[in-house]
Amino acid sequence: MSAEIEDLLKRYQNYPNVVGIIILDPFAIPIKTTMEYTLTVHYAALISTLTSKAAKMVTNLDASNELMNIRLRTKVHEVIVLPSENYIIIVVQNPGS
Repeated sequence: MSAEIEDLLKRYQNYPNVVGIIILDPFAIPIKTTMEYTLTVHYAALISTLTSKAAKMVTNLDASNELMNIRLRTKVHEVIVLPSENYIIIVVQNPGS
């Protein structure tokens, strides 16, 4: 799985405006990151909670559906969350104009 994670990091780092990438295991423990440690832990805690609640909401609305991604945009950053069975990818980027 390590080669797969390295490929994901390389793939997302090539996008313009990317500030940082965090890859979490299913237990919200950071596996790989391009951001500083304290910020990584902060994002991991908050995003893992948001992802689990959003997944439950989607399932409650339609049991045959599942959460594919979450995209949050603020004045400062845009956060894209891509949950999967083996990991959660968090991409933080500057919002495009």
